[in-house]
Amino acid sequence: MADRVIYATYDDDETLKNSARKLVSGGVHISDVFSPFPVHGIDPIIGVKHTRLGIVAFMLGLTGLMLAVVGFKYIMIDDWPMNIGGKPNFSLMENFPAFVPISFEFTVLFAAHGMAIIYLLRNKTLPGMPADNPYPRTTDDRFVMEIRLSENHGLSASEIHSKIKETSVIEIEEKDYVVIK
Repeated sequence: MADRVIYATYDDDETLKNSARKLVSGGVHISDVFSPFPVHGIDPIIGVKHTRLGIVAFMLGLTGLMLAVVGFKYIMIDDWPMNIGGKPNFSLMENFPAFVPISFEFTVLFAAHGMAIIYLLRNKTLPGMPADNPYPRTTDDRFVMEIRLSENHGLSASEIHSKIKETSVIEIEEKDYVVIK
């Protein structure tokens, strides 16, 4: 399935934000923005929703904590109890203060590594995957807005072009965008 996409190129982040405000207030839906660094404040302008990565991090941290507790309960209490420094080795609750550092480290380990892996999977940026960057100079010094015609119902390509030209745009390019599923 093919779609027409308009790319509007800007040379400054403030110009990009002002142009995005103007286009969105004019009824143009902006699909994505590509930039060499994070542009703070662009997400609410173009309507990007908050991610659920924090919830996932919490669940991954709980998984790490549970695995740590089950692991040291089995290893240090049930399977191979050892008398270390005169501590009782028959009860998890009496030994738990000694296992707090292990619990903390497993929680952090699972949350951090899990978030990194899920972030890479969700954004399709795993090593070896093709880059989804329409304009290579966005890694250097350009800011590009992606406007898909299929998401702008009621607006033709010429109307969108004229609205973009009212902003401080450097370059406008229209391409076919092939959706691979």
